[in-house]
Amino acid sequence: MDSLMTLAADPAVWVALGALIAMEVVLGIDNLIFISILTNKLPEHQRSRGRRIGIGLALILRLGLLSTVAFIVQLTAPVFSVLGKAFSWRDIILIAGGLFLVWKATKEIHHKVDPDHGPDMFDGSAAAAVTFGGVIFQILLLDLVFSIDSIITAVGMTEHIPVMVIAVVVAVAVMLLAADPLARFIDKNPTIVMLALGFLLMIGGTLIGEGFGAHIPKGYIYAAMAFSALIEGLNMMSRRASRKQGE
Repeated sequence: MDSLMTLAADPAVWVALGALIAMEVVLGIDNLIFISILTNKLPEHQRSRGRRIGIGLALILRLGLLSTVAFIVQLTAPVFSVLGKAFSWRDIILIAGGLFLVWKATKEIHHKVDPDHGPDMFDGSAAAAVTFGGVIFQILLLDLVFSIDSIITAVGMTEHIPVMVIAVVVAVAVMLLAADPLARFIDKNPTIVMLALGFLLMIGGTLIGEGFGAHIPKGYIYAAMAFSALIEGLNMMSRRASRKQGE
């Protein structure tokens, strides 16, 4: 208790907490877009429950990883080298997660562009029906990738576990509040779906690049996403104005 009071009285800790909350919320946007895209494929009565379970899993994974900070830090230690490039477990996880994200986004874009595609290279079986368990499993895989990235980021910003816990809980609470409105907005605007899938492709490529040691400042990524969202917002306003003129 005394240590918590000492932390609460330190202005530097509050600054670190604010910065970490902002960073965790921004990182959570990637996770939330993926969850929204996947759960919108479920029957309507299952979507909200799927989003809550997906975000709940994200919280459990983040808090669980925080309890093993020493182990998480070790994930950055090299485990093998290829052509002089050392790879850690974190790199391997980021590359695998990025490849999965690129594959999933490419599959969804292909199906959006060609709705009557039939069985193809993107379908693992003849029956490609969406199941609740299958969606939750896919969310769990990406929750794991985003959670590891999130916790490693937190460890790099502060050494105080209580600060990390508060930041993670606040960020996940924001995700929970934004999940249903964001998913409904994406579902009602088909062009937003394609934009969101494009974001997932870019995020997947970024994860792969970071796994191979290419440091890509996240500020550039989110600036590009914000600019694209602004342009799409202007397009939506333009289409709405055109419809009103035609009435």
